[in-house]
Amino acid sequence: MIYEFRLPDIGEGVVEGEVVRWLVKEGDPLRMDQPMVEIMTDKATVEIPAPRAGRVGKRMFAEGQLCPVGKVLITIELADEGAAEGSRGGSPSRNAAEGGAHAGTGTRPAGPATSVAPLAGRGTAPLSPAARARALGPVLATPATRKLARDLGVDLRGVFGTGPAARITSDDVRNHAGGGRGAGAAPPPISIAREPGDVAIPFRGLRRRIAENMARSKHAAAHFLYVEEVDCTELVALRAQVNVRLAKDAPGRKITFLPFIVKATAQALLVFPQLNAALDEAAGEIVQRKHVHMGLATATAAGLVVPVVRDADTLSVAALGKEIDRLAEATRSGKATREELSGSTFTITSLGQLGGVLAAPIINHPEVAILGVHKIAKRPAVRDGAIVVRDLMNLSISVDHRVVDGYDAARFVAAIKEALEAPAGLWQEQAPRKA
Repeated sequence: MIYEFRLPDIGEGVVEGEVVRWLVKEGDPLRMDQPMVEIMTDKATVEIPAPRAGRVGKRMFAEGQLCPVGKVLITIELADEGAAEGSRGGSPSRNAAEGGAHAGTGTRPAGPATSVAPLAGRGTAPLSPAARARALGPVLATPATRKLARDLGVDLRGVFGTGPAARITSDDVRNHAGGGRGAGAAPPPISIAREPGDVAIPFRGLRRRIAENMARSKHAAAHFLYVEEVDCTELVALRAQVNVRLAKDAPGRKITFLPFIVKATAQALLVFPQLNAALDEAAGEIVQRKHVHMGLATATAAGLVVPVVRDADTLSVAALGKEIDRLAEATRSGKATREELSGSTFTITSLGQLGGVLAAPIINHPEVAILGVHKIAKRPAVRDGAIVVRDLMNLSISVDHRVVDGYDAARFVAAIKEALEAPAGLWQEQAPRKA
């Protein structure tokens, strides 16, 4: 008996998954619950176990290809057809459907998601034409859009979808057919000349997810950059004092500047909720988030991912420090869960001492703003008419100008600046209680 295993629904809004790595070969014996394949969605990488024992038949998708949810991912030659049917009590077609549901409950997070920045939010990022062309099966489009594509002679697999969950709209088809570089048109793939000694690295997995999410953000949002200088002299002194006290209670424990910045930013988001928002283009609504879930862009060996501090505004600086350290360790070791890597409402990106002087970060779609934190360095400043040495830092914020006005972005950063330049209040303040 041939059992057809279909890719299960492995997350809300997920319509397809990329085959990152096959863990079994065609013809291999297969044990029940043996890991078969690593699948990456826009939310997480999951390891899918075998729902049956038997022998691997055919792997329907190659590594790097995209498998739509519900499509046959792999076939399994069952050793005992009677026993297999008896244990499930149903027809082969029913068993296939149940097998998909079983596998959905058996998937386990195996590593970081994507997001940048990121990967939270509604639906999946639009796919590049090359990525969509590699995906077998139907693309997301309404019957009317499909008819329009047939009339215009457009292959939907090569169209850049801008609708919800990367759905292709009629405008996308028209723009593609017109050969223009409109909202739905994507540049043609570029072929690169090779020379002896060049190293070719497959462009797939987390790196491709990052690329697709960044391209979607730049394609959809109207980026606007604002920069402010912050005098961190008092913050540097306060952190040194705090670390001395922490070392007495717990030798080796230290707190970084980031928890202070997260706290100041979370407080400012409560005052300026339009920056803690997302644009629902399909509904024609700006959605201001009730909770402040702070995404923290984190470098890993595989690429940049965004673990999330839930309800950051309710945590003290000390508690934020512990949670940030825990999430960073889980993310870099590949043990962060899907929930810990999705759902951010605002993102902070920082490279610490490598933070440079200035950068224009790309917004973590579908959020409407991202804060860039740059290194603190001693520089000359004018205070009371005299030139003195101060610990200065730049903050840069990219906002979606469709949703956030420049004036509001400047006031938001000014609120963060004010809190960081008088940081004692940040450390002493107790976590607020929400009604």
